[in-house]
Amino acid sequence: MGVPSDASATRVPPGWPEQVLPPQAPEWETSAVAWLLDQCPPEYRAHDVLRTHPVVLARFAREHAAAAVAAARQGWRTVRAELKGVVPPEVVEAAVGVYDREGRRLAQTEQAVALVEAALKGERWVPRL
Repeated sequence: MGVPSDASATRVPPGWPEQVLPPQAPEWETSAVAWLLDQCPPEYRAHDVLRTHPVVLARFAREHAAAAVAAARQGWRTVRAELKGVVPPEVVEAAVGVYDREGRRLAQTEQAVALVEAALKGERWVPRL
């Protein structure tokens, strides 16, 4: 389920997840719920309130994404000290690289979740010239 290639695709802000239909599209909330659930721990699917109230799910997803970003930042700051002498230096540097890449990916996810949450709350993005 991706964003249609017609003009409605231009009515989403930069960073909008491609798996979520634009808010103007029919069934967009269904696509938003599916995507948000994919961003959360699998156990979240067991809670009716999260599946039936998209804005509540978005809040949970936002908090989960923010925690993941914070964990990646903490890991990046401490990995060298914690692994020095435990594994070879090239392995430490490889781990730093993973934290760097994953931290960026997680930050993009956090931004995308915030965009979807805002749309679920009724905010509409208007492109600026």
